Amino acid sequence: MTTSTSSAASSSTASRWERFRDSYLLYSFLRDPIAQVSLAVFILMVACAALAPWLAPMNPYDLAQIDILASELPPFWVDGSDPAYTMGTDAQGRDLLSTILYGLRVSLIIGFGAVALQATLGVCFGLLAGYLGGRVDAFLMRMADIQLSFSTLMVAIVVGALFKAIFGGATFSTYAVPLLVLIIGLAEWPQYARTVRASVLAEKGKEYVDAARVMGLPSRRIMFRHILPNTLSPIFVISTVQVANAIISEAALSFLGLGMPETQPSLGSLIKSGFDYIQSGSWWITLIPGLVLVVLVLVINLLGDWLRDVLNPRLYKG
Repeated sequence: MTTSTSSAASSSTASRWERFRDSYLLYSFLRDPIAQVSLAVFILMVACAALAPWLAPMNPYDLAQIDILASELPPFWVDGSDPAYTMGTDAQGRDLLSTILYGLRVSLIIGFGAVALQATLGVCFGLLAGYLGGRVDAFLMRMADIQLSFSTLMVAIVVGALFKAIFGGATFSTYAVPLLVLIIGLAEWPQYARTVRASVLAEKGKEYVDAARVMGLPSRRIMFRHILPNTLSPIFVISTVQVANAIISEAALSFLGLGMPETQPSLGSLIKSGFDYIQSGSWWITLIPGLVLVVLVLVINLLGDWLRDVLNPRLYKG
């Protein structure tokens, strides 16, 4: 009995692998070197961020490891460098490689967290607006129109400035990560809501939805168990692009002084902290984190473009 169950499970796993191996998604990926390189770089950066406590030579949060006398040391290929600091140091004497690894982790946490929040809100509102229609649809879409009339950066600046003024800079620094996730997430949900609503309007008139209604299934189950799985393709594409947008928004807010504080490094706060030292010759404090940010956003956008082309049925040639 156990042997037959194990063989059935193994055959099921093998059949799933064969379907994935023969799928158009894998076929397209294996023939797109740009997508392969982008995915490899993205996985490498995520792994470096996740393993920052073990890969970083120093802990930028530990004041005992920071030497202010070693501030503004250049990277190893510039004269006057210190072998102990491969990428040099910043104005506070922190090892720049370590701060970049920790800052990359903070930027990714904010990016993925904000996208998870905006996707949850947008998908729920889009399902309700498209399936229920009527006044619910009109109300939610007017909310989305009002939200879209303001830029993400404007909303984030206003909310961040108000919170900082009411609760103080110390409280803002303590809760900077969840606050940025909340601010950026609330500012971008209409992108998901509009896309999901359009997909639901196209799906709810099909026969499988009518059959579910005839069977007496509740509306919540029809929306989340039957309609939602058929709208996942555009959600995946939007999520890929929105992660890059959220990371850029965090960097912009940090550069303006409304994001991560310098004591909690992110890519944006690192760029800001070194901006005042460019004229004095310490260009690496801003340039190196800026290049890391550019590469991260670039590979995410390239993966998003590839995923959009693959999941677009009009571009599928068979």
